[in-house]
Amino acid sequence: MRIFKNKLSGNFHENMEYIYAALLLHRAGKPVDEENVKKVLSAAGVNPDEARVKSLVAALSEVDIDDVLKSAAAMPAVAAPAPAPKAEEKPEKKEEKKEEKKEEKEEALAGLSALFG
Repeated sequence: MRIFKNKLSGNFHENMEYIYAALLLHRAGKPVDEENVKKVLSAAGVNPDEARVKSLVAALSEVDIDDVLKSAAAMPAVAAPAPAPKAEEKPEKKEEKKEEKKEEKEEALAGLSALFG
């Protein structure tokens, strides 16, 4: 999934619909091209962004999706460690945001591997 994340601009979660559309097309044996991605997104009620669609298709042209899915399915899901008790009553916002983002990424990866695992 890092390949998808590194190749696409913007927040990973903002691109999930686009990635799911590409994975759905791949699973159905259809070509992952701009026209098909737009059709899937439109059918799902998402207004496709031309730049994101082009970016996705360009990024995936360099990737063997089957290999990525195999490696994602082979990776065990890692549970987030329990946070250590803090001495202070005021938690820092930066640390909370980092932990939340990390948990969200792990959940997204676990969900993706469950789809194709």
